[in-house]
Amino acid sequence: MTEEEKIDAGVLFWPDAPELAAIKRRTHELNVDYNMTHEGETEKRQAILRQILGRMGEGVFIQGPITFHYGKHTSIGKNVFANFNFTVQDDAKVTIGDECCFGPNVTIVTPLHPMVASERRAMATAGGEAHRLCWAKPVHIGSDCWFGANVTVCPGVTIGDGCVIGAGSVVTRDIPAGSFAAGVPARVIRPITEADSMRHKPDVLADNSILEE
Repeated sequence: MTEEEKIDAGVLFWPDAPELAAIKRRTHELNVDYNMTHEGETEKRQAILRQILGRMGEGVFIQGPITFHYGKHTSIGKNVFANFNFTVQDDAKVTIGDECCFGPNVTIVTPLHPMVASERRAMATAGGEAHRLCWAKPVHIGSDCWFGANVTVCPGVTIGDGCVIGAGSVVTRDIPAGSFAAGVPARVIRPITEADSMRHKPDVLADNSILEE
């Protein structure tokens, strides 16, 4: 198997393999290009993101600065907003649905490393070479999710549609659709229901109104 195929298979791979290093270097340099743009340079920003990402829907706005690791392993749906310091370490695939919002300093990670220090430093490949190896698990985020500031999503997690993840949470396990989850590690606090509608907060709603679907 190639190193990319090993990533997809969920087995140990060599992250410094030349073919992977070349992908990451290109993406890291494109990150820098994006981070040097002004917010109003919309077309330039969109063009750079399309070079970075595997797939990107319409209406995506990422405040920046950004940090994508591979970039090509990430798929983002339409009308997604990400605030300052959006970081995606997409060794494995990261899928983000439509209409998601990410607060400042949200991090999504997919790689895992051995717990034993000596194994973390190096292990022997099938060819007998000693290399630093790791493995990775994909992350899937559904549509219409909101992530508060400083949320970390850990490898292998699936978050269902319509979830809200509280600020500072570390998501280590799957979150079912329509849930409010928070904490370290994050746990489901309760389902999101009609009782959460802004129509029940007239002091905040003020002279605004709820759009009828």
